[in-house]
Amino acid sequence: MTTPLAASTVAKFRWGRWALMLLLVIVSLCALYVATVLSWSYSQGERAGYVQKFSQKGWLCKTWEGELAMVSMPGTLSEKFLFTVRDDRVADKVTKSMGKRVSLVYEEHVGVPGNCFGDTSYFVTDVKLVE
Repeated sequence: MTTPLAASTVAKFRWGRWALMLLLVIVSLCALYVATVLSWSYSQGERAGYVQKFSQKGWLCKTWEGELAMVSMPGTLSEKFLFTVRDDRVADKVTKSMGKRVSLVYEEHVGVPGNCFGDTSYFVTDVKLVE
């Protein structure tokens, strides 16, 4: 025969175990969502112009953030394309190509939570010099 104290201890242990299992399921689902969003791209493309701003930002999660000035014809206003670079190798290529006309190859990832993965949804994957 169990005492009321032992029964309440068993009940607390069961609730604690269920709460832990629920927390693990929620964390696993969130991790699966982030992995899915980062691996599938909504769109892909290229944008040509001049990189006019490029810097590494972030308190905890450091990413490279940049701004591409796209000019259709000389003398017209430029359109700005904000982008994120997560790969240091690509960031080095962007830095070396500043001041030159470039084409940025990018993937758009919609639904990325927070800004730890980047300030924009456009992730640059390669840089090509335009002659």
